[in-house]
Amino acid sequence: MLTIGLTGGIGSGKSEVARMFELHGVPLIDADVIAHSLVQPGTEALTEIVNRFGDEILTAEGALDRKQLADIVFNTPELRQQLEAILHPRVREQISAFKNRNIDKPYIIVVIPLLLESGQQDLVDRILVVNTEESVRIQRVQARDNRNAEQIRAIIQNQADDNARNAAADDRLDNNGSLEQLQDNVNKLHHRYLALAAQDNFM
Repeated sequence: MLTIGLTGGIGSGKSEVARMFELHGVPLIDADVIAHSLVQPGTEALTEIVNRFGDEILTAEGALDRKQLADIVFNTPELRQQLEAILHPRVREQISAFKNRNIDKPYIIVVIPLLLESGQQDLVDRILVVNTEESVRIQRVQARDNRNAEQIRAIIQNQADDNARNAAADDRLDNNGSLEQLQDNVNKLHHRYLALAAQDNFM
């Protein structure tokens, strides 16, 4: 089984690309979705996070206040690493279990937005990067998350830059055109991955 790591900067369109692969019946798992499920009220991970960062990262209802936590760890690498030490091993465990459940499939997609930043390249056989112009990404995130352009640029600057992602990529998808163009390029990659999966070395 071939494992494709799908990544790209914030607002690049990873979710749309993932949806298009799913239309081909490709098994898919998203590290962000896993992380969200890990911090639901009553979970072991949320308890550890509260023990480390304090009750102020909880809402009045006892749920994780993601914005409050992000504000605490965003510009402090040491604190961010402490949060990652709680979440990343659990995320990896679930991805590994997903891979085992789909071992008989030709290939799977693992969406890991911070694939390079988190050093999780060992989880995948190939890296697929979605590329989108920064101005387009900022507009998308503004519409989606109600953040201002300055906040979004700060997030972009804390992620791997486009050059680093593209240098690590085995495959690249341009997402500056129409949805039809993107779908066509995903279709081509789907057939390429099926062909690669039939080989022994996936290269």
